[in-house]
Amino acid sequence: MTTTTVPRTQDLSEGALGMALLDIERRDLSTARRHLAQATARGVSTGSNASLFHGAPALEFVLARAHGAGDDVRTAVDRVVDARLAAAHHRQAAGELPHLADWDLIRGLTGLAALLLSRQPPAPRLPDVLACLVALARPTPGGGRLLPGWWSALGPDGKVMPGGHGNNGMAHGIAGPLAVLSLALREGVTVPGQEEAIGTIATWLDRHGTHYWSTAAHLDAEQPPALPEPARQSWCYGQPGIARAQQLAALALGDTARRRAAEDTLVTTLTDPLRLARITDATLCHGWAGLLTLTRAVAADSPAPARFTPIVQDLHRRLATSWERLPKTGFMEGRAGAQLALHTTENTGWSRALLLT
Repeated sequence: MTTTTVPRTQDLSEGALGMALLDIERRDLSTARRHLAQATARGVSTGSNASLFHGAPALEFVLARAHGAGDDVRTAVDRVVDARLAAAHHRQAAGELPHLADWDLIRGLTGLAALLLSRQPPAPRLPDVLACLVALARPTPGGGRLLPGWWSALGPDGKVMPGGHGNNGMAHGIAGPLAVLSLALREGVTVPGQEEAIGTIATWLDRHGTHYWSTAAHLDAEQPPALPEPARQSWCYGQPGIARAQQLAALALGDTARRRAAEDTLVTTLTDPLRLARITDATLCHGWAGLLTLTRAVAADSPAPARFTPIVQDLHRRLATSWERLPKTGFMEGRAGAQLALHTTENTGWSRALLLT
């Protein structure tokens, strides 16, 4: 395994790795091999950009869908995890606020936790990663006040943001750690403080989850201000992704009221014409494919799955009539991801990459 700058072919979001996921789900292993060869032709990154969605961890995730991840790939991923853990421990010891890329699903420890949890048995390093995510739920001093431990001095665009922000979404926000901590707890993988952290994050999202992110002004308000108009609702940002994370938290903690509230939120959101009108594409990340996959996961874990049947049918219809117009070919924003969502069954567990299962 080598560390090098490579094309986006080894990018799970847009490159050949993501296209291989569809091949494997279809059991078209000859095409999958061609896409994997394309993705790895110039080496596989184990550097600072390596994550669930890039480099060696992304390669392991895809290979594991076909039970083909070898010891060399897992060893490379373990080196990535060790480096990320060392950086997180250093930051925590210094009392520094994290960057989103330190811990989020797409680039950080949450995505690595999702990968390690998908190993059978779960990887020995997983508890250390979960402990770092649990630590995010502990308040951190900053700017003369106590801030959530996941607060970032930088805005969602990576630039300095006065007062910083707390990101709430599934892709780059605290809903991602909530989901993976809850999935781990349901699978019997626990670390000290995990249940308390799940409760803390879930309670935060009860208050702040209607916003893509929270600002210092939101912290000072009795209630976060209402949005002036409906925001686009999706897997990556918005209440559908957060609702799935909240449902997973409720299932992990045995909280019937929270589970019901999360499911009610999803139904309300995905039957509101004004909110549906904000969705303009078919992608997994922020379109119909992600919403369809998410709703199926919520329904599968609900004691009343039939209430979601009309929503699933509507989302499937919208996706089926629009996916071919997507200009990209890949997983998160392209036709491969949309076609994966159109499958009525999931054989490979590919939606673990979205923290939905």
